[in-house]
Amino acid sequence: MILVGGLFAFGLVFLAVEVFLPGGVLAILSGGCLLAGVVTAFLQLGPNGGALATGVALVIGIGTLYFEFVVLPKTRLIKQFSLTETVSGRSRPAVADGQAVIGAEVVAVTTLAPTGYVELEGRRYEALSQSGYASAGARLRIVTVDTFRLVVTQIKEPS
Repeated sequence: MILVGGLFAFGLVFLAVEVFLPGGVLAILSGGCLLAGVVTAFLQLGPNGGALATGVALVIGIGTLYFEFVVLPKTRLIKQFSLTETVSGRSRPAVADGQAVIGAEVVAVTTLAPTGYVELEGRRYEALSQSGYASAGARLRIVTVDTFRLVVTQIKEPS
């Protein structure tokens, strides 16, 4: 009985520390202690003692999760350490609206061999040339919009 109580006590201590120092290692140790306590209870105290220990372990686990995700975020201490603002930056510029730009004429800012940059309405976009090589300054037409780039083809000049 003392061994079962000790394992549950260590499990509770690990859970309490895990709430304030998240990382997962202490939660795994806590779960291991609680599981060892349940197994030990089954071995030492029989089915009734094991069932009781299983119920206690479940109540401890559910109670800890409730405390960590429902009660704790509402406390003044945790609100001081939590981020409340969002970052509005982007890692890549937004791609142009496909339906609005298909057929539009653009100018190559860099050499497209077959990828490079084009300028559309004062903004630079990455582009893929379907017609292969296109030198800087070439006039191109947008054929479609790919996931992160424009697909262009060279405009045929009448001879």
